[in-house]
Amino acid sequence: MSVARQVVVEADGGSRGNPGPAGYGAVVIDPATGEPLAEAAEYIGVATNNVAEYRGLIAGLTAAKALFPDAGDALRVHVRMDSKLVVEQMSGRWKIKHPDMKPLAARAAAILPPSSVTYEWIPRAQNKHADRLANEAMDAGRDGRTWEASASTAALDTPSARTASAPPPVQGPPGDQAAGAARARAALAAARGAAAPEGLFPMPGAQEPEPPVEAAPVTGAAAPAAEPSEAPVASAPEPTAARVAPAPEPSATPVASAPESAATPQTGWGSAPDLGAPATLVLLRHGETALTPQKRFSGSGGTDPELSATGRDQAERAAAHFAALGTVQEIVSSPLRRCRETAAAVAARLGLDVHVDEGLRETDFGAWEGLTFGEVRERHGDDLTAWLASPDAAPTGGGESFAEVAGRVAAARDRIVARYAGRTVLLVTHVTPIKTLVRLALGAPPEALFRMELSAASISAVAYYGDGNASVRLLNDTSHLR
Repeated sequence: MSVARQVVVEADGGSRGNPGPAGYGAVVIDPATGEPLAEAAEYIGVATNNVAEYRGLIAGLTAAKALFPDAGDALRVHVRMDSKLVVEQMSGRWKIKHPDMKPLAARAAAILPPSSVTYEWIPRAQNKHADRLANEAMDAGRDGRTWEASASTAALDTPSARTASAPPPVQGPPGDQAAGAARARAALAAARGAAAPEGLFPMPGAQEPEPPVEAAPVTGAAAPAAEPSEAPVASAPEPTAARVAPAPEPSATPVASAPESAATPQTGWGSAPDLGAPATLVLLRHGETALTPQKRFSGSGGTDPELSATGRDQAERAAAHFAALGTVQEIVSSPLRRCRETAAAVAARLGLDVHVDEGLRETDFGAWEGLTFGEVRERHGDDLTAWLASPDAAPTGGGESFAEVAGRVAAARDRIVARYAGRTVLLVTHVTPIKTLVRLALGAPPEALFRMELSAASISAVAYYGDGNASVRLLNDTSHLR
C-alpha cells in the first residue's frame, strides 16, 4: 500500500491589459514545513487573466505529480488560488461556459484523479508567492528573456526566516488538507516577511473574489527571429501592400505617465470598459513550399504549390503551439492549397472547422509567377520599376496591383471582424494580406511595408475593437518553430 503524500499547490496568473502580455506562476509546498518543493513560471505571450490562471493551475498540478511519480492515487493535492472563477469551475460548482476555458479545464482535470485534488479560494494577499512568480515571468518576457528558477526571488528563501516561526500544530486527523494548508500559510508568511516586494507591474484585480466572467483570450508569443520571406528580394525593397484602401485605423496604445484617479476615464484599447472584447485576428503565414526558399514569386495566379516537407513540419509546430495556448476559436483560410494544408494541420489539433475566404488569397503576380526577383528585373525591368514605384501598377501580364489587393483584403477583414466579434480567429494566409492588415491597423503609409519581415509559418496578431480602433499585438513571431 502506497504511503499518502500531501502537498499544497499555490497558483496564479495575470495579464497586463487583459488581454495583454501574460504569465503564470505556481509553487508546490510541503504542508508540514511550509518549504517550497518546486516552482514553475512562464511568460505565455498575449492572453487573458483567465487563460494565465488556468495555465498556472496546470503547471502546479504537473509539478506536484512530477515530484511523486510513484505515489499514484496516494498523492493528495490541495490547490489554493485567488481566482474564484478557476476554483469554482474546477470544484464543479460553476459551469464552464466559455469555449476556450473548457480545454484548459479538461487538461487540468486529467493530470491527477479528481478525488486526489481539492480547491480553496484565498485572497490575493495570501497568494504572493505565485503572484510574484507570475510577475517575474512577465518581466522576463517583456525583456526578451526566459524565466529561470535559479534567478527567482519569489520564495525569499532564507533559512533564518523559515525557522523564525514554527508552524502551528496540526489540528484534525492525519492528512487533513485544511490543517496542512494552514501550516503552509504560517510558514510562508514568516519566510516572506511583511515587506516582501511585489512585481514591477502589479497583477490586475482586487483581493475580493472575482465575478464568474470568462474573458475571450488572445494568443501570442515572445520576440521573433527573422527568417526568409515569401516575396523575392534583391537590391530593391520587398513587394508589399498598397495605399488605396479603406481609411486606416489608429492603433498606438496610449501609455499613462502616472496612475489615474478613480474618477479619471480609462484609456487604451485594452482597458476601456465600454468596448468589450475585441475581435482578434491571429495571422499565420502558411508553411514553406518548394518555391519559398528560392524566393520566387508565388501568388494566386501560378501553380498553387503544396507544402514541402519543411512546410508540413512548420504547420505541425504551429498546430502544437495553438493547441497548447488553447485560445483560437475559429479558423479562416485563404483558398490556396498551401494555406488550406497549414490550416488543416491546426484544425485537426484543435477540433475546429476551416472556413475559406477568397479575400485572403495572395496577389496574382501575372507573368512573374515562379520567377525570382532577378529574373523579373531581367525580363520585365520597366514593368518591375513601375510596380515598385506605385501601388496602382500591376505586374506584367494582367496581375493584380497592390491597390486591388488592399481593397479585397480590407473587405475580407471587415467581413470576418463583423462575423466573429469578440472572438479570436486564426487567419491562415500569405505575405501580402498579412502585411496589408498590419499596415492598415497601424495607419502607416505604404512604404512602411517595405520594412517588414514575414517568415514562413510566422505569427502576427491584430485586435479590432467596437469603436473601430485596431491594435497590432504581434508581428513575425517564429518562436514556435525553434
